[in-house]
Amino acid sequence: MPSIRTPLRAFGAATAVLLLASACSGAGGGGGGENSVNVLMVNNPQMQDLQKLTADNFTKETGIKVNFTVLPENDVRDKISQDFSSQAGQYDVATISNYETPMYAKNGWLAPMDDFVAKDSAFDQADILEPIKQSLTAEDGKVYAQPFYGESSFLMYRKDIFEAKGVTLPEKPTWQQVAEAAQKVASPEVRGICLRGQPGWGQVMAPLTTVVNTFGGTWFDKDWQPQVNAPEFKEATKFYVDLVRNYGEAGAPQAGFAECLNNMTQGKVAMWYDATVAAGLLEADDSPVKGKLGFTQAPVVKTESSGWLYTWAFGIQKASKKQENAWKFVSWASGKGYEELVGKNLGWSKVPDGKRSSTYQRAEYKQSSGTFSAMAEAAIKNAKPLNPGVQERPAPGIQFVGIPEFTDLGTQVSQQISSAIAGATTVDEALESSQQLAEKVAAKYKGQ
Repeated sequence: MPSIRTPLRAFGAATAVLLLASACSGAGGGGGGENSVNVLMVNNPQMQDLQKLTADNFTKETGIKVNFTVLPENDVRDKISQDFSSQAGQYDVATISNYETPMYAKNGWLAPMDDFVAKDSAFDQADILEPIKQSLTAEDGKVYAQPFYGESSFLMYRKDIFEAKGVTLPEKPTWQQVAEAAQKVASPEVRGICLRGQPGWGQVMAPLTTVVNTFGGTWFDKDWQPQVNAPEFKEATKFYVDLVRNYGEAGAPQAGFAECLNNMTQGKVAMWYDATVAAGLLEADDSPVKGKLGFTQAPVVKTESSGWLYTWAFGIQKASKKQENAWKFVSWASGKGYEELVGKNLGWSKVPDGKRSSTYQRAEYKQSSGTFSAMAEAAIKNAKPLNPGVQERPAPGIQFVGIPEFTDLGTQVSQQISSAIAGATTVDEALESSQQLAEKVAAKYKGQ
């Protein structure tokens, strides 16, 4: 996933069935014969590579035909929610993230994978990076999804611009140091930093929530008391808004991952804080800034680390009648052998990384990923999905709160933050109205 999160409609035990007309790629779900599996997945490039490689490799080796339904992110999330919440069993496997997995598992929509893992010695569950594995494990201690690829967040900067200005950054800078650097390297031609300002729970709220965490803030305390207008949340938000307003990219209120990627690629900004997957795009052979970049861990203030954690993973529907075949597909797609297959056939830069320790030991991968692979691995390993801040949390998540209502809450709050970045409102006003929204959500959970 190219780190462009889009709003997910709230779901839960009483999820409404969402009816939508969806185009599909390949054969549709349902049927397909006994020796087959129906897979519903997002249309990201890495998934499309998987689809292309399946017939000549997985099916040829196992005899299991895979019927893919491939949809854009918004559509696929809706369709997965519809099929899994009703336990219709139309799809055996679906792509879900570490946001949905614990909630789907709690609702009884997913088949636990522990027994499959125990019988599949080739899969090597111990090789999965611990934070990724933890994020796909439910409250009952069982694993309910296996990662296809993962990411954290870190800071990327132009070494040549910093050297020309005589500015340096440590490998683990503070946000204050980043702000000072942004001021020093900024010029009429090059802005100091790019930060997402576009509305969306997975756009501006993703990086901003990591800043809130390390400044000592949180959306809710352990007793579900909303903290959106608390001093720490305000301080972090004012810092973020001031930084992007003073030294950030042009058009910041509309800038998301794609816009910041373009700004960095075109040399319009000197720094960018965002997803680790961006580094591979910036260091691609056809990138104008290839070889000009330096990387640091996500900036901190009060915490040891602050990078987010996200993974697209495969879950098996509990109602599936073909769980054995479904696991064989998941094991293949998430396994070491698939990474080698991609590396040899499509190039090591296209390997779905961010999930296995062994990936970062491969000489071919390290050679293709340049200077950022070790930094990306460290960012993922240091992510703390259950303890990302300075206080206990009532739900898991670093850049999100792991409850169904967060998609709507985060999106509404993000609109207020974007307005503050645009200068249409103040941070105080934005967070006061956002606190009221958070209080409505908290009322559902207090006392549980």
